[in-house]
Amino acid sequence: MTTTVPRFEELAAPSHWRTVDFISDLHLQASEPATVDAFTHYLAHTRADALFILGDLFEVWVGDDAIAEAGSFEAQGCAALAAASKRMPVYFMHGNRDFLAGPGFAQHCGITLLADPTVLSFAGQRYLLSHGDLLCIDDVDYQRFRVQARSSAWQQQFLSQPLATRRAQARGIRQESEARKQSGASYADVDQTAAAAWLHAANARTLIHGHTHKPATHTLAPGLQRVVLSDWDAAALPPRLETLRLSAAGLERIELTPTYQPS
Repeated sequence: MTTTVPRFEELAAPSHWRTVDFISDLHLQASEPATVDAFTHYLAHTRADALFILGDLFEVWVGDDAIAEAGSFEAQGCAALAAASKRMPVYFMHGNRDFLAGPGFAQHCGITLLADPTVLSFAGQRYLLSHGDLLCIDDVDYQRFRVQARSSAWQQQFLSQPLATRRAQARGIRQESEARKQSGASYADVDQTAAAAWLHAANARTLIHGHTHKPATHTLAPGLQRVVLSDWDAAALPPRLETLRLSAAGLERIELTPTYQPS
């Protein structure tokens, strides 16, 4: 499967921004309280001037109406985001797990939905931001599903079901995904040629993305690089809790410390 170069949205950072943080692939869920606690602690204490969440913040998002369900995990997560958005701009890009997060989610949290991909202009440089899944072109089955699931018809059909039904379907999808990981199945990585083509088209030198859970910096060509964000797992040994911080000096990986204390 091949991919055409998409149209890029543009976002110019205000002149007063000094530091910008990027995170992705936290896969927040109630069954992993240590990661949830690390995220809420980070939101309350980061000194970044803006936060960009590049997809898969939640393990699954079954619809914005889940926020209104009393005591729901979605409501708790949104409360933390809403508090943070009162102190700094928060931008959210859809991932392959939370692509159903919609305008209701954004309005409730006070955050801005970001198109995938988007070019961020900051300190005289252009940075191309993406979740990254669209660039994994060798994963043919997933790319076909992605086209289907991003269609308005598919989403309308799914969201028309009762919330309990959607939650049950999401549990089934998670179980299938976990079984595939446990089996040792390999996943397609970002296509280097496609990534370089995106950068050339966007007139940018650096691509920042998540999705693959393989944090690293790759040289694509002279002057072109892609920087892969880390996933989060506070219970792992060692813990994986990292932000990517952008300042006028460049990019820096920031390791966070787990904060969760079991009761």
